[in-house]
Amino acid sequence: MHNPLLDTFALPRFGEIRPEHVAPAVDTLLAEGEAALEAVVGPDVPADYDAMSAVFDTATERLGRAWSAVSHLNAVADTPELRAAYTDALPKVTAFYTRLGADERLYAKYKAVATAPQAAALNAARRKALANAMRDFVLSGAELKGAAKDRFSAIQARQAELGQAFSEHVLDATDAWSCIATESELDGVPEDVRAATRAAAQAAGLDTGHKLSLHMPVYIPVMQYAGDRRLRERLYRAHVTRASELAARVEGDIKPGATERDNSAVMREVLALRQEEAELLGYANFAEVSLIAKMADSPQQVMDFLRDLARRARPHAERDLAELREFAATELSLADMQAWDLAFVAEKLKEARYAFSDNEVKQYFTEPKVLAGLFKIIETLFEVAIRPDTAPVWNEHVRFFRIERAAPAGSTEGPRLVGQFYLDPYARPGKRPGAWMDDVRGRWARPDNQGAAPQTPVAQLVCNFAAPVGKNGKERPALLSHDDVTTLFHEFGHGLHHMLTQVDDIGVAGIAGVEWDAVELPSQFMENFCWEWDVVRHMTAHVDTGEPLPRALFDKMLAAKNFQSGLQTLRQVELALFDMRLHAEPGSAGKVQQVLDEVRAEVSVLPPPAFNRFQHSFSHIFAGGYAAGYYSYKWAEVLSADAYAAFEEEGVFNPAVGRRYRQAILEAGGSRPAMESFKAFRGREPSIDALLRHQGMAD
Repeated sequence: MHNPLLDTFALPRFGEIRPEHVAPAVDTLLAEGEAALEAVVGPDVPADYDAMSAVFDTATERLGRAWSAVSHLNAVADTPELRAAYTDALPKVTAFYTRLGADERLYAKYKAVATAPQAAALNAARRKALANAMRDFVLSGAELKGAAKDRFSAIQARQAELGQAFSEHVLDATDAWSCIATESELDGVPEDVRAATRAAAQAAGLDTGHKLSLHMPVYIPVMQYAGDRRLRERLYRAHVTRASELAARVEGDIKPGATERDNSAVMREVLALRQEEAELLGYANFAEVSLIAKMADSPQQVMDFLRDLARRARPHAERDLAELREFAATELSLADMQAWDLAFVAEKLKEARYAFSDNEVKQYFTEPKVLAGLFKIIETLFEVAIRPDTAPVWNEHVRFFRIERAAPAGSTEGPRLVGQFYLDPYARPGKRPGAWMDDVRGRWARPDNQGAAPQTPVAQLVCNFAAPVGKNGKERPALLSHDDVTTLFHEFGHGLHHMLTQVDDIGVAGIAGVEWDAVELPSQFMENFCWEWDVVRHMTAHVDTGEPLPRALFDKMLAAKNFQSGLQTLRQVELALFDMRLHAEPGSAGKVQQVLDEVRAEVSVLPPPAFNRFQHSFSHIFAGGYAAGYYSYKWAEVLSADAYAAFEEEGVFNPAVGRRYRQAILEAGGSRPAMESFKAFRGREPSIDALLRHQGMAD
């Protein structure tokens, strides 16, 4: 039987990949990788960048693309069989990459390339890729010897296992929980959510009631709109104790297996291993290691930045909280407002103050109109066209598109392919929570295909929106909240960074090689368009009447844009400071809860209940690559707000500004330091002023 995972030159054949394909494909590709390693370090391959790449990078890219397809399916179409196949193969793949990074022979060969006289003649992108490679060899233990090197390899293998376990525990805990609510308990919850939960109950064989879950399309609207306080508390407790030692104690709703899904021990071991890794490399803590490849200079600099932001936001947060408490007591008879009341009270206060609700707005953001509006912005500013395309997919709701650029004026050539992307918009069982962009392949002038056009990049854009729900027997499009729209724009910003690059070296093309604390710049930049009237009016149509969003309603949304921004900023600072302290303080593995409590005491104006175990599902830092890097979201907000200010100054839809931004930031990718790219666009270093102004916290 032909194995679809071995067909790595075309788009992945997602519809044909089965769990039984994983092991033989991985074994074959690992063998090819091992052979390539032995060849490239041997005497027949000169210490020349192109010669080495033709032998070595082509083999590792082939393995990477196949493994990426397996990892992706494990995240979006999890089954017991696929999970078992992935888990069995993970140690072998991890061991191979760990061995590559620490191989003294390969490191020596790259050193020879870097120190050769002809290295000075390499183009800037290639010099950056080479410098990154040299740095990464050191961070991968290439200079370690004997027992230290063996221990370093064992740590990498174990960390990969633990990251997968953490992610699985969160997914399983989310999927496992459900409860049945009555119609009266869901009083106030939007109609489309009630229809979806009623359908879920019927699918479970129930004649009455609504089946609730912890997936965001259900959890968020229930917490915002359900008038039944006991129901809100029930969901809140289940949500904030997922994958923790307290999960089994939350009523009778948790299914068997809650104890096995406890991430407490996983977190402790991950943090201990990261500290040990740092010490093996000669650093005081893992935060120092993490920041080597980031814009920030030191953990202290990051914490100073976060504490300064907390200081600026605190007066606004205290005012936000006082308003919530007063409104809860006087208007909702909630004198003892609790954590499970916050979203409900905030929504009611917003409705009272600004005379609109999120659910009212949601009726205007139908998925087809939103996508059309998003595509129009991208096409206008970045001088491309987005067209439907075809490719094998992993779910019937996944769509595929291509991005093209018109041929130069006077040319007889047709449009040129720039990139392609999959869009997987809806939440479903077996799909990891959250939203993300991942790459299928990167842009690359392949050394094994000299003279051909560069390989074009392909991205996966994944969200977890509520799927379409029919009404009165008629199909309706999916409805997106304004937060959903912002999420969609955010992920597309990542996708554009990956797909619009014009760098031909795969190691620094698109998001590859970009400092982690700058990688959120293009994503958060795109969010700004969700607050522009000339954007919003063209991507709204009421689901029943087809009428666009009224300007008066948009003005209310705009007035409410910074509603509770002080509290939201402190929440992000809390998470970022918690992350940095965990990784900057040796011994934190044994006091995770204590560190979190201390951070909350320092920066939060509304600490959550003692039973809150948010950290047990904090996948960003324990399974998602953001360890000692969660602050990136706030730092990148500084960059993105300042970058967007150029559009505010010169015209939001000014193609000349869009072209400048595209060329300086998106097309440059990781081929130069992010600060250089920013200064190439803005002509100066970033300022925090635009961020504070955008969030209504300017002095």
